Amino acid sequence: MSFLDRYLALWILAAMAAGLGLGRLVPGLGDALAGVTVAGVSLPIALGLLVMMYPVLAKVRYDRLDAVTRDRRLLLWSLVLNWVVGPALMFALAWIFLPDLPEYRTGLIVVGLARCIAMVVIWNDLACGDREAAAVLVALNSVFQVLAFGLLGWFYLDLLPGWLGLATGGLDVSVWEIARAVLVFLGVPLAAGYLTRRIGERARGRDWYESRFIPRVGPFALYGLLFTVVVLFALQGDAITSKPLDVARIALPLLVYFALMWAGSMALGRAVGLDYPRATTLAFTAAGNNFELAIAVAIATFGAGSGQALAGVVGPLIEVPVLIGLVHVALAARRYFPDRAATGAATTPEGSTARA
Repeated sequence: MSFLDRYLALWILAAMAAGLGLGRLVPGLGDALAGVTVAGVSLPIALGLLVMMYPVLAKVRYDRLDAVTRDRRLLLWSLVLNWVVGPALMFALAWIFLPDLPEYRTGLIVVGLARCIAMVVIWNDLACGDREAAAVLVALNSVFQVLAFGLLGWFYLDLLPGWLGLATGGLDVSVWEIARAVLVFLGVPLAAGYLTRRIGERARGRDWYESRFIPRVGPFALYGLLFTVVVLFALQGDAITSKPLDVARIALPLLVYFALMWAGSMALGRAVGLDYPRATTLAFTAAGNNFELAIAVAIATFGAGSGQALAGVVGPLIEVPVLIGLVHVALAARRYFPDRAATGAATTPEGSTARA
């Protein structure tokens, strides 16, 4: 295991601290980073996410995707967890923990609606999940995100609260805005990864591609992750550090959410007969959230200085360290899957990132 892999949790915490420190200590840095956008997409964050996702998607064996799409248990339960259980759980936790803070409550509900299509590929890869399954589930989530995000926003912020006699809100987001985020943060690296494998294998063969090329590009996934974390927290470093009590109140329901979604999904995967790699993929795709989309929607609808935007930024502040911790929990949980010896050997990736 490389030096970077061995102390990955430490580097992520250091990147978070560096981003918060830069955002707090360097005047105007957050505004400068926020201003570097094209069509509403933050270029620094986009760069980091593209560098992060490309190596993982270049490792995917696309000729094996048909085996994943035939696994109806995996696909069905992923849809249920992501588009029924996840948003409903976040709605309930937001009202339980933040009944007196409507802006933060709304921000959390928006986070719950934005299903993960980016960082999940890193957590899944680190935990020796099924890469091909992750690619399929992320693509499936992206389609549902375009179709369902606005509708679910109306349901959870307006219709359902009205039925329950609670305060209602609103969410003004276009289908194009969501589609654009999906295209940038999933479409570009997915196309690049697919073309790289196709061209590389055709030119030099699979052995060369997986034994020589992948180990060279693999570490860039973690470099991109660390860069993204620094930029993300630099953008809102001042807001986070100046309101520690508010951050703590937002963090508590998020901690409960990530723990329940991940543990419940992992246990469900084991109960319905999924092997370790696919149960792990199910758990991480269900527990993660698309922070970039949630923050962009909150800023566009409520403003950059709104409580909704702050809640969106606190999301990855909690998600990143919690999910990297759950990677280690997942690796330890392999012993509870009967096929762990076989799948452990089969799913150890080339050009490995952190491994047990």
